[in-house]
Amino acid sequence: MASAASRGLGEPPDRLWVRRPGIYEDEVGRTWVTVVVRLGPSLRALGRGSPGSTHEPRVTVHMWQIAVHPQEPMSPSQLPLSQLPLMWQLYPGRRYRATDSRLWEIVDHGQVYTTEQLILSQQPVGND
Repeated sequence: MASAASRGLGEPPDRLWVRRPGIYEDEVGRTWVTVVVRLGPSLRALGRGSPGSTHEPRVTVHMWQIAVHPQEPMSPSQLPLSQLPLMWQLYPGRRYRATDSRLWEIVDHGQVYTTEQLILSQQPVGND
């Protein structure tokens, strides 16, 4: 973790690949641990204010760059079902495009004490 603090914050990772449930690795081998996943109503559902709306929930994920004990990555078929994608690729406009082509907005890329943090929020379908 000392190397992350000494190199400065810089840009968010270019790619994040799932290694194990809740653990991602970036293009330079740093591990990112999912510390919070929030499900809330989508902005469209809130805007419509219609009770019983069937819009999917808005997903927000908080990840911290933390070194973890190395383990063999799991294959996609071994991973449990998750709201989170197998990979995120940095995309123009402070967003990531996931393996399912959904866009995730970078809500925050900063530090909590000495730990680098990345907060992503899933964008509604059709919000390209």
